[in-house]
Order: sequence, then C-alpha cells, then structure tokens
Amino acid sequence: MKQMKLLNTFLSASTRLKTLTGKIHPGNELIVSGVSESQKRHLAWWAARESGMKGIYVAWNEMQARQALTDLSWLTGDRAIYLPSREIMLYDVEARSFEQTYDRITALIKILEGDYDFVVTSAEAILHQLMPPLELSRYLLELKIGGESRIENLEEKLLEMGYERVDKVEGKAQYAVRGGIMDIYPINTELPCRIEFFDIEVDSIRVFSPETQRSIHTIEQLTVYPAREIIYTRSQIPAITRRMQEALDRTLERVSKDIRPLLSKNISGYMEKLQDSHYFTGVDKFIPFILEGKADLFEYTGEGHLLFFEEPARTRERMENQQEEIQDLCDVLTEKGMVLGETYELLFDTNTILDSAGRHPIITLASLGGSESLTSYPAACFHVNGASISPYIGRMDLLFDDIKKWAEQGYRILILVSRVDRISRFMAELRDRGIPAEDARNFASWPEGSSVVVGSGTLQSGFIYRDEKLVVVTESDISARSMRKAPRKAPARGRRIETYTDLKPGDYVVHQTHGIGIYQGMEQLTVEGLRRDYLKISYRDGGSLFIPTTHMDLIQKYVGSEGREPRLNKLGGTEWVRTKKRVKESLRELAASLIKLQAERKSMKGHAFSPDTVWQRQFEEAFDYEETPDQLRCVEEIKQDMESEVIMDRLLCGDVGYGKTEVALRAAFKAVMDGKQVAFLVPTTVLCSQHYENFKKRFSGFPVRVEMLSRFKTGAEQRAIIRDLKAGRIDIIVGTHMLFSEEVRFRDLGLLVVDEEQRFGVGHKETIKNRYPYVDTLTLSATPIPRTLNMSLTGIRDISTIEDPPEHRYPVQTYVVEYREDIVRDAIHRELARGGQVFYLFNRVRSIQSKAAQIQKLVPEAQVGFAHGQMSERELEQVIQSFLEKEFNVLVCTTIIESGVDMPNVNTIIVEDSDRLGLSQLYQLRGRVGRSNRLAYAYLTYKKDKVLNETAEKRLKAIREFTEFGSGFKIAMRDMQIRGAGNLLGPEQHGHMETVGYDMYLKLLDEAVTEMKGELPKRASLETSVEFRVSAHIDARYIPDEDQRIDMYKSIASVESEEEAMDILDELIDRYGDIPEETRNLVDIALIKNMAISLGISSIKEKDDIVTINYSGEASIDPRIIMEITGKWRGRLLFSAGKQPYLTYRIKNQERGEMLKNIKILLHDLVKLKSTG
Repeated sequence: MKQMKLLNTFLSASTRLKTLTGKIHPGNELIVSGVSESQKRHLAWWAARESGMKGIYVAWNEMQARQALTDLSWLTGDRAIYLPSREIMLYDVEARSFEQTYDRITALIKILEGDYDFVVTSAEAILHQLMPPLELSRYLLELKIGGESRIENLEEKLLEMGYERVDKVEGKAQYAVRGGIMDIYPINTELPCRIEFFDIEVDSIRVFSPETQRSIHTIEQLTVYPAREIIYTRSQIPAITRRMQEALDRTLERVSKDIRPLLSKNISGYMEKLQDSHYFTGVDKFIPFILEGKADLFEYTGEGHLLFFEEPARTRERMENQQEEIQDLCDVLTEKGMVLGETYELLFDTNTILDSAGRHPIITLASLGGSESLTSYPAACFHVNGASISPYIGRMDLLFDDIKKWAEQGYRILILVSRVDRISRFMAELRDRGIPAEDARNFASWPEGSSVVVGSGTLQSGFIYRDEKLVVVTESDISARSMRKAPRKAPARGRRIETYTDLKPGDYVVHQTHGIGIYQGMEQLTVEGLRRDYLKISYRDGGSLFIPTTHMDLIQKYVGSEGREPRLNKLGGTEWVRTKKRVKESLRELAASLIKLQAERKSMKGHAFSPDTVWQRQFEEAFDYEETPDQLRCVEEIKQDMESEVIMDRLLCGDVGYGKTEVALRAAFKAVMDGKQVAFLVPTTVLCSQHYENFKKRFSGFPVRVEMLSRFKTGAEQRAIIRDLKAGRIDIIVGTHMLFSEEVRFRDLGLLVVDEEQRFGVGHKETIKNRYPYVDTLTLSATPIPRTLNMSLTGIRDISTIEDPPEHRYPVQTYVVEYREDIVRDAIHRELARGGQVFYLFNRVRSIQSKAAQIQKLVPEAQVGFAHGQMSERELEQVIQSFLEKEFNVLVCTTIIESGVDMPNVNTIIVEDSDRLGLSQLYQLRGRVGRSNRLAYAYLTYKKDKVLNETAEKRLKAIREFTEFGSGFKIAMRDMQIRGAGNLLGPEQHGHMETVGYDMYLKLLDEAVTEMKGELPKRASLETSVEFRVSAHIDARYIPDEDQRIDMYKSIASVESEEEAMDILDELIDRYGDIPEETRNLVDIALIKNMAISLGISSIKEKDDIVTINYSGEASIDPRIIMEITGKWRGRLLFSAGKQPYLTYRIKNQERGEMLKNIKILLHDLVKLKSTG
C-alpha cells in the first residue's frame, strides 16, 4: 500500500486536482473527463479519501465492474465489496444454480454492516429492487453457545430463509435434524456447522467436513445468512396471493379473450404453488407482489458516500437496454398467459434510480471530453489531462526508452510488478540500462532525487497524469498479457470421492463370494431371540441371500460405466468364480507387462537434465496466473524425473482447464535449456494451431524457436520445417500424427509430450518410443484417474494428478428447463447481445442439418453452423476453425465438441434432451463454457413427455442435484473416473471392469500387482463368522436415514484396531449423539471379527457357558504362542489340537459387556504375540 501513498502525496499536492474535491456536493453532478480505465478507479479512490467519504463505483456493465473490483480491491487493501447483477428467471425451470444469489446476499449484508471503503457494482445491478434493509437484517440468524432456541422454531425460520431440509448436509443452504442435533450449511461459511442442543439450550457449535461428516473444531457463535434475496413468511402468503388475484383481475381486462382462460389457469397454479411449496423456481416473476416496500442499493449504503458512474452515455444505454429486455420477455410471456401486468415493473425506471442516486454527490468519469451529464442534476465539468499507456508487448527496449524520456521531462514513474519477489529483479534490469530506481517498500513519500520507483501491485492497466507529471506502468502494459491474479486463498478442495456407498433398493451389488445380485433393502430379523439387521440380496433364478450387517465388508455397490446393466449371477453357481479367475489372469498379464516395462526403463540410462537455470525461473514467473498447489507439486515431480538418469514415462491427469499445458511447458523449457528438442504431439489440427499460438506467446522474450507441423501448413512450409528439425534449428515442434511420418527426424530429441493420450492408438506412441527409446515421455490426459487406481499402480506407472480446480471466479449459471422455443431464442439472443457464441447440443446426426435450419429461422440474426462426428476430419477442422475465428456464432453439434480446444468466447451451451445424456457427459460439456471472465449459462432442456419413463425421471432428478452441486455431481465425477481408468488400462481391461464391477476389479488388480511384485497379500480373504448372543445393530431411531445407516454399518465393518474403534465411537457421538448399547456391541464385534481374520480364525461362537474359537485349516499355529496365552488365561482358556484346532474360553457368570471386552483383550494379546513372534 506504500506505493499508493507515494502517488497520493503528489495528487494531493496538485492545486488543480484540489479544486476537483471542492466541486463535490450532494444533489450535484461533476463530469470528469480525460481519464483512462484504471485511472478512473484510481481517481475515484483518491477523491473518496480526500473528501473523507466511502465510495460507490458503478461500472457501465458487469465485465467492467469485475475489472474495477480488481483495481479497487488492491487500492483499498481488500476493502471493496462487489455486488453482482441479479439473474432474473421468468420461465418455469426445474432447477437452477444459486452461487450468484449467495454472492449478492453476502454483499448486501456486508454493506449493511458498513465494513468497507468501496462498493463496486454495475449499471444493470442497481436497477434491481431489493427488500428494505431493516427487513433483510431481521432474517439474520444468530446462534451462540448458551443461547436458547427450540429446534422446531429454528427449523421454521430456516425454511423461511430459503434453506432446504435434507437427510445429510452436503451443499450450501441445506440443513438436517437428528434428535437434538441440527446440521446447517450457511451460505456465508466455508464449511457446514453442527449445533447440539441440551433441551432448548445451545450446548455446542462445531464446524464439520461435508465429505467425512466429522467435526473439525468448535466455535462460540454462528451467524446464518438467508439463502434467498427476497424473503416472505408463511403468514405473508395470503396477502401476496390477494395482491396477485387483484392484478389478475386487472390483467384479464387488458388481454385478448383467447389468452384469458390460459392466464387464469396458470396464475391460479402459481398461487397454489406458492401456498404448497413456499419458494419455487419461477417465483421471480412475482417479485412486485412479494415486495410491499421496495428499496434500492442507496438505501443500503446510507449517507456519506461519493457515487461514481463510468461513461454516462454507455451507462444510460445499458440501463435502458436492460429494461427493454425485460419488457420484450414479458410481451412473449403475456402471449403465453404466464405473467401479470405488474411483472413489467420488475426493475426500477432509469430516471427513478438516478434521482435516488442524487442523495450522494455524483462524479461521472469519462475518457473523452464533451460527455453529456447522466442525471438531471446541475452539472459541472472538470478535465484531467490523463492518458493510458500503449502496451509494449514484451518489447523491453521500447519501455526503457520511454522511461528515460519521461525521466528527462521531469516525470515521476512508478512501475508495478505483480509479485514482491520480482521487484529486485526489475530494478536490476533498470540499473543494467543505466536507469537508477528505488524500492517502493522503503519509502513513505517519494524518495528525493529519484525519478523511478518499483513496487508490487495489481492494476488492470497503467496511466499518466500529464499535468501532475506522474506515470504508473503495470506489468500487463509491459507484457501485454492478462493481469496475473492475486494469490489464491487456500481453495476449498474439490470434492474427492473416495467411496460410493449410497445403496438404494434396486441397486446392483457385488458379493465377494456370490457375485452380482440386486439389493432389496434392509430387513430386521429375530434369530434366537436377538434382533439384527440383515441386507437382502436377490440373485438370478429367484435365490435370496441375507447378509448380517457385520459382514458388510463382503459387498460393494456395483459400479460400471453409466447406463450399462451387468449380468446377474446365480446363487451357488460356479460362474462367478470363473469370471473372477479370468479377470485376475488378465490382470496378472497386465501387471507383468507393466513391471517388465518399468524394469527395462530402469536398466536403460537416459539423459539426466541439469538443475533449473535462471532463465527457467524467469520463464516460470512470467506465467499469468497464480499456480495451484497441485500444479507446483506436479512440476516438481516431473523435474525430479528429468534430472535423474532413469527415462521418464509419466502420466499427468487433470480435468479440462486445470492447467496441464503450463506444467508441460515448464518441462519443455527445461529440456530446451539443455539443448534438447521437444516434440508436442496433439490429436487434432485445430488443437495443434491453438497450442502453437499459445506456445509462441509463452516463449516470447526467450531464444526458443517453436514451429508447427500439421495440415494448416503448405507442402513447401512442411518440407522446410522437416529440414530445420533435422538440422536442430527448431527447439519445440507442435504437431499432429504427421510427426510419425518416416521423413520426420530430430537432431536431438529430449522430451516427448503427448496431449489427450486417449485419442491416440497405442501403435502411434510406440512408433516414436521405438524410434527414440531414450527419450523422456510425458503424457497428458483430461479424464481424471481415480486415486484408488493410482495407489494400485504405485511403483508400476508414474502418475501425477491435478485435483485443485483453477480459480473459477464465475460459476456456470445452470438451468434445468422444459424445452421451449422461446427459452432457446431468449438464451441465444442474450449471448449474441454481448458478442458471445453459443453451443447448441443436438445429439442426432441424421437430423442435425434441419435442426440448424430451424434455429436459423428461430433467430434470424444469428449465423448458424453445424458439426458432427461423421464429417471427414478435414471438414470438421474447417468448421471448428471458422467458429473459433467467429465467422458464425451458433454451432449446432453432437457431443464431439472438440475436447481440449479452448473457446473462451463461447459462454452459453444449450443441451437438447439432456435427460438422454449421461451425467459425466453433461459435466464435461458444462466445462466447455465459463472459461473466461464472464458469467456463463448452461440450459439443460428436456421434452415434456406425457409420461417421463422412470429412468429419465431418475436422470432428471440427478441432473437437478448436479445443477445444485449435490450428489449428482459425485455420480458424474465417479463415472469420469471410471472412464479415466478405462483410458489408462486399455479397452480390454475396461471390459473386465464391466463384468466384475469397479471395486471388485480394483481389489483383484491390487492382489495381482502384489503377487507379481512378490509381496505378501495384504490380508487373506477369509470369511470369519462371529456369533454372540448379544443385541448388536443400529436402531432406526438412532440413525433414521437408511443410507446413512448403511454407510455407518460399512464403516463399522472395516474397524481393524482399537484406535479405529474409538474413532468410530467419536464419530457416532459427534453426528448422532449418545450411543445405545447395541451399537457399541456392534463396534466391539466388528473389531473382534477383523482381529480374528488377521489371526486365521474361521469362527467364534458362543454356546451355553463357553465361546469356541476355531482356527481355519490353513492357519499356521505357533505352539509357543499357544503355551503363553493359555498360561496367561489359566483356568479360563483351553486349547484343543487336531485337524481343525480350536480354543475354548469359559464365560460363566460374566456380564455380556464384560465378555466382549475380555474376548477383545484375548485376541489383542494373540495379535501382539504373533507380531513379536
């Protein structure tokens, strides 16, 4: 911040600028002209500080507002609040995503709290009507330890605040109640919280993890923000419906006769919805009836603010356009009998809002002189002799010339680099050119006798105050690249999905011994007077199996690729054993070949690259964005491989847009620094030219020659490139499979990078590997690889994964909506109006041309093209290339939307018949938009069938959950991972995965790898039965939700040590309160069973006054251990040798709890003796 103080001392000393602050009065408008982009923000900040007021900065559109936020956040030391525009949805949608709503609510409440220096917003955002500030603040829920509240009152309040009741809290704006425990995920906290009550007193508040559902730490108090921006209570609904009824009567008189019946029917339907389900997704169109008192932003900020508007003509035009959009939409919906007359008044009128703004002094900032005033208030003019900096595009010589020229003319120059560690480097570069410079961190005011000062900061662009003789140059002016983002806060980790256990009746399950069956639900059976829970599984030919919950570890949910149904096994048949054997054989071969490859690689010596050079560091620092922790880790792993003599063969996995290319570029740069050549192999010509442009930019300023070899080059150019490659004049070549052709030869190839490996045949990669056996190879893949698989392959294949999502500031606004032409037209219009492009996904090749024609007719001003997988590769490339070059703006295409091709200008995707697509496809498609600095939209549409069949219904539900980031998101991720596994292990293995299910496949793979490495298997798959005459189950009253109960049974079944048992007991108390005795017994029995398995014991049975502990036939029994243990437990424990040896333990006069405790101690002793023996 010192840097800015240096500047401000100068501006404040300027008598001319001082007169500007003298012209600031409420009810007046001051038009300031001559200021460039970041200069507007800087001047606004300076003027607000000088006049001792807070600021409100209104940019002329949302994109400008985000840029202004970057500048003002830095200028104010992160004391700027951003209020985005509200997404109004007048159509009836099934579901929508709410991230933007949560951002707005959080901003409004922070504004009410007053803890800020600047509010940044846009012309469209200030038009929205808000709840009166006092009313909104009444819906803040405050909870603190020792406070009193009844759970039912709390629940009612949460429902009014727009929270949804669920069984298990996983996403924002959800809550769950279990007895005296309430879980809430407030929209304003990073993690959900668990509130435990003692009667009506708040006993504790704990933050917990949505993944593990375990508490992390306690907090003293919690404030919960509402999840809706416009709130109404149950008691207000009658008044709202009355106002709607009155409006309906008025509207009916005005509309044509043929619309009246439809309008009455629709509005009555909405009024019923309002009463039945309180909030519903299309409620936006009734905001005028819900809000009795309407407030604007200026009522929230209160007095004492300076109000800045950008570009008056543009601002007014933007506001009027926004109103026109709503009017046009209302016209369409009136024809369909869906809205009332008052819906036209959803936004404030432009003049009304500008009059309201007049309670503050208004300053309008314009780049050119002669701008008109924005408001009707008296206006004064003031001209600043400012200018922007012409970008230097990496030409440092021009920059240094300009600095010298400015210094000679008596200017003060502040240079802002993006990171503190670059200050000294930049100063050294200046000194080398004979330009003395000072470090801004060492001075509170401008250093005497110095013209140039270097500091660090993030402004979008530089500027000049000519009269004040001041220049600010930012890093984006120097390198002409987008601003480097400020360092990220530690990101909330993307959900890591470890297990996938939501078992529901009707799901396929895999039993270790009996194979694939269908789970029918949980049943409670009473056997010998004891109640137990059993899982019922039905098999082919009507066989049923009841599995005690203590044996939960023997079954897993069947997970194969989406939409594939497995073949059921027969109970007692041999088919399953044969299938398992077949898969394992194939896995053994796979493991053997991988291990052989690994051994060969280790025995051959490759090139050991030198440690990083100074240039390498400079190249890495020139990256525009803050690296994610995962990116840095992967770069490190790859460099270690390159610096060793072993030939690298590493796979780098990460989702689309997670920054794999940058990691590969750093490896490429390292190779070039050692005088080696790099081949970068890509699957398509389009991707090839995109990478080529990107690389050229990234390597500019370094002596690295990058070339491209693909069909986009002429024959003569190709021949010249091949000659230069052979002669070693080219450092990095980006190419398609042309790189495989016979005539392509390298002088000294050091690194091969293969992008999107799943798109190349194995043969292709082997060709290059055979030709250059000593070359390091790095393969990039966009489908994530599951961590479990990664673990299985440790030591066989080197894999690096990027799991941190990049910082997506702008989420994709997703709607699930019934297909209607007006919605499609509106979505396309909206995107084209902001100069963007649209993907229209239509997955039927036969009728794709007529669909394109239909859309052309629907939106005549659009240029529509189409693409599908049956086109020749060349045709496809031409279409995609011309789409990239903006020759047309709507692309109707099948799911071939080019993977990996970056199209930052496409920010709307419309999916027709989304219920026919798999979730993982939708996930990847949605990832194709929202890759720039604008809000992106995804419309997932479905046809309104008279009857949606059951699977489509399920799909829609999952899509809806996925839109709101619920469990559907997990399914999508899981399916992606299975695809990733298929890509990594090849098609044959993918088939095997389908036959036995994913989890069983991993288990077999694990066993195969362990055997091939000659290690001992982790644990013999022994089926041990444990039978005690004690009640051991989880009562439905303790954990009412069956999914969570099964989950808990699964966790308990895998308990292997006393520590794990204690951990499970902690979790039970944390999540569900005090533990009933039968559940404690269950944990003890699970531990006993797992210790027994590790000792080779096949069964433990209680009968009359003794417990018999039988060893299995294969168990090796050490006589020394038996002597020691029977000696220790003399009088209670006997050993009987024989073909099947066993121990008998006498339990006469022992309590149930004591008996279980003693058996635990006995087995624990045996385990200890075995490990020391």
